[in-house]
Amino acid sequence: MTTGHVASRHGFRLIRAAGVACDIQRPVADETPVAIEYNGLGYAVLMASAADLEDLAYGFSAAERLIDHPAQILDAEAHEVERGVLLRITLSEDRVELAAERVRHRVSESSCGLCGIENLEQALRPLPDVDAGAPPGDAAVFAALAALAGHQPLNTETGAVHAAACCDRDGSIRLCREDVGRHNALDKLIGAMLRGGMDWGGGFALLSSRCSYELVEKAALAGCPTLVTVSAPTGLAIDRAREAGLRLIVLARPDAMLVAS
Repeated sequence: MTTGHVASRHGFRLIRAAGVACDIQRPVADETPVAIEYNGLGYAVLMASAADLEDLAYGFSAAERLIDHPAQILDAEAHEVERGVLLRITLSEDRVELAAERVRHRVSESSCGLCGIENLEQALRPLPDVDAGAPPGDAAVFAALAALAGHQPLNTETGAVHAAACCDRDGSIRLCREDVGRHNALDKLIGAMLRGGMDWGGGFALLSSRCSYELVEKAALAGCPTLVTVSAPTGLAIDRAREAGLRLIVLARPDAMLVAS
């Protein structure tokens, strides 16, 4: 489901160190306000890329713990409005009160996880235990890193979006989603997996971003055994991964990576 634009062309003045200058046009990633509504209740506004929004609906709902399985979403539709996109999600009757209760707890609408929640106990709820299984081989992680760029058409065009990929144990990339927001990219990936009935199969998630605690929580809630990110983690991300038993690999680059103890 794609609504609106994901990239547009803009003019720039290119100035080179040698002193040569010229006018150019280049693609720029669009950032669109996406208002999420559950059964008529306004829930959150995300800044996102207006593509794969049905995947976003499922992944975001799972990350918010509003659904336990995809059948609890009866419908998800994106509608272009004057200033962005309205993503209308219809939950099954047994989940409506849960969504309403979460709305009451949100002081302000925000995509940043900790903001808008009235107390820390609500924000840092216990995570399910993840069955990490056997770790992926080092060669598999490096293979996935080398292949990731080939699965990022929007980033190739604009250089401004994140990717989240589901990788097999051998490092081959099974599925990838892109978005201007790193959280949204992972939500879209998880949502696409839910809709397609995919599991991690002992593989791992690869993210082209830093490792924040929200990404660790989303991965743990999705049952992901190993999370790999190309940039550094926060201390809370490491703590939350340890609590859930999630294997964490960070600063994963072509020549080296760090495995959190």
